[in-house]
Amino acid sequence: MKHFLIIALIIFSMQSKAEWFEVVGYGGIVDGDTTSARQMAVKDAITQALIFSGATVSSVQTVADGVLEQDELKIKTHGQIQHVNLINEQQQGEQYSVTLHLDIIPQQSQCVESKFNKQITITQSQLTHPEQARLGQIFDMPEASSQRLFNTLNERNTGVKMIPYIDRKLDVRAFFAQQFDYNSHLIDTLSRNSNSQYVLLSQITDISQGRKMNNDYAFWEREAYMRNFKIDFALFDSQTNDQVWSQHYSAEGIWPHKKTKIVNVNSEEFWRTDYGQKIQTIFNKVSQDLDSAVSCLTTSGKILMIDSDRVVINLGKSHGLESGQLLSILHRSNLTAANGMQFAHHIQTIEQVVVEQVNAQSAIAKNISTRPLSNIQLNDVIKVVVKEPELFTLE
Repeated sequence: MKHFLIIALIIFSMQSKAEWFEVVGYGGIVDGDTTSARQMAVKDAITQALIFSGATVSSVQTVADGVLEQDELKIKTHGQIQHVNLINEQQQGEQYSVTLHLDIIPQQSQCVESKFNKQITITQSQLTHPEQARLGQIFDMPEASSQRLFNTLNERNTGVKMIPYIDRKLDVRAFFAQQFDYNSHLIDTLSRNSNSQYVLLSQITDISQGRKMNNDYAFWEREAYMRNFKIDFALFDSQTNDQVWSQHYSAEGIWPHKKTKIVNVNSEEFWRTDYGQKIQTIFNKVSQDLDSAVSCLTTSGKILMIDSDRVVINLGKSHGLESGQLLSILHRSNLTAANGMQFAHHIQTIEQVVVEQVNAQSAIAKNISTRPLSNIQLNDVIKVVVKEPELFTLE
């Protein structure tokens, strides 16, 4: 049995307690190259374990029997991998799988804002070239891939909490256009309906067929083609309507089906193919990138109700809010341009409230000053006040 050693170039605390994970990774065999497929499967399993642990690694090297097999500088997590053991590996058709046992030591968060969860509405992706879906009749790809992405993000132990809104088709082309003249009303509506601060939009830009894998003279071989998958993401903050993160991803995987076969993209069989696994690899990366992008952003909400010296807000336990948490209030005063486009404008007030009761998605906060709350309005912005932890104290 081979043993895999993971060298992680990060700073960690020896007092942290390790957790073990057993994961299965998959890699597609291209042109009979089982070595590359095996390395891909190992990388997939390691990446999954790092995401599952909620664990930030700046460099990961995979070593088997003292021979360096893989050097990746792209995996970022919040933990330290101590040991990795290969439990099982097998080849099934054009698929190679490995089962790894990993011991991971968690690492403390790098910013105080990361203790608060960020709720994100995930929407149904848009297929920019529907005619490309004719191969395999995969016209359900936008909804199926969005559901798969939601499941991936929802299973990860990160500060990102997903709210599904994937049963409705959206026209998001303006949000990815160079002019950037999108209608922010859609962001406001999605945020309000899902009670989330952030909205994730996406568009699938390419699912076209690539090169043929088989030799034209080897007519007895089963047809297999390479197929592209390219997707763009954009994350918007509903409080400001600003784009706070965007990324483009692309992959290429084996499409083993005959051209006449109708493929069910909602089946597990599809997601276990090399093409499905390449898409899954993208979604694993999205999970990491999205968590890194929002973890240190400020958590904010809005006032839903005002009752004398108390306010009801749309932040609660699911956001990481606790009793005694201090909140500040900002007036919402949007500016309107000559063309009618609105720009978010928030005015910081001296008003502060403290949380006294927390529910799952809401909380009640009380004025901390003897001076009554003045000019506070519904939908004014509530921002969580965070303080940097002291390195040491004197008693």
